[in-house]
Amino acid sequence: MRECVVSALVLLCWLPASSQTRPSGWIVIQDAKAICKIAVPPEWASFGNNNGAAVFRDATTGIAVVTAQPGQEFKPLSPAILKTINVPKEKMFENTPTRIFYQDRTSHSREETSAYSSSVPAKDGTCSCHVVVQPSVEEEVAKKIALSLAPVEDKT
Repeated sequence: MRECVVSALVLLCWLPASSQTRPSGWIVIQDAKAICKIAVPPEWASFGNNNGAAVFRDATTGIAVVTAQPGQEFKPLSPAILKTINVPKEKMFENTPTRIFYQDRTSHSREETSAYSSSVPAKDGTCSCHVVVQPSVEEEVAKKIALSLAPVEDKT
């Protein structure tokens, strides 16, 4: 029993730490204002110049978009907002003062997409990411992209 508890604690401690690091070889994509960033696998490509988007094969197979909302205060979603956006409890992975992360669409067939959204606080605002993928893209890849969301570090 003790080994199970220790293993679970190690796993729980590893998950938040892993969400803050970029997997080796992944490419950084910044929003147009260079305030926020995400990381995507090397087989994904930037979608245009400095627009904060990347695609896998084409925009209908997989797309990840990062945006900045300067001046928008970051805070967890309230119960009223959660009710409005109608995300099932099992699809709300994190709703804390440091990150919002949930699955807002689940694919039920080969023609449908799955989508993940995340937000984090940034200096004087909020960073957001939306990842939409076909079932041919592994769910874990889409989640890692959404969890890679972070503010761009100050260059000063």
